Amino acid sequence: MNLVDSVRLALTKAADPERAPAMQAYMKSELPFRGVPAGPRRQILRALFLEQPLRSARDWQLSALALWREAEYREERYAAIELTGFRLYKRHQTLDTIPMYEEMIVTGAWWDYVDDLAVHRIGPLLRGFPDEMSKLAHEWSRSGNLWKRRTSILCQNTFKADTDLGLLYACIEGSLSDHDFFARKAIGWALREYAKTDPDEVVRYVNRTGIAGLSRREAFKNLPVD
Repeated sequence: MNLVDSVRLALTKAADPERAPAMQAYMKSELPFRGVPAGPRRQILRALFLEQPLRSARDWQLSALALWREAEYREERYAAIELTGFRLYKRHQTLDTIPMYEEMIVTGAWWDYVDDLAVHRIGPLLRGFPDEMSKLAHEWSRSGNLWKRRTSILCQNTFKADTDLGLLYACIEGSLSDHDFFARKAIGWALREYAKTDPDEVVRYVNRTGIAGLSRREAFKNLPVD
């Protein structure tokens, strides 16, 4: 049995049909859930990924994409994302992964998928390949696709003092005119994270640009300002 089939079988065995409807409702998901909570799901997947290592970068990407594209339950797509970040395949995190992550971001088109990919896949690639990935982030920040723009804004959320402020502000500015909740929330969340490093700079930037509403509230959430 290949890894993809093993993942599907394991998730089927761990299913809790009583949990599934509430999980689907909370996530507003068209895909149904098996009802496997995050903690047990990650334990199951880690064990399988160790038991059935993949031979090459190609096998790794093909397996992740099979889980993603053929998913009948949302947990299978979570498994695809988990597989892309599993420690055995850290060496495969190169620019060659961008088409895979872009597909997941565009077709996933919801915060639970996109935020994980933005922060934990695109972010590390930006650290590893700053020139190429900065250009890509700029491009995505002007995209007509909301989720690519959200990714460009959030991809530095763990960078702290290493944040490229010019890049962050450029990515934010690509969505300043968008009143969509997920765009406004992303702007505020990214600024809130950087405020943990330099709160005065965030206050200056928000006031200078006139950012208001949800984005402002989120940016100032942990700061002693109005």
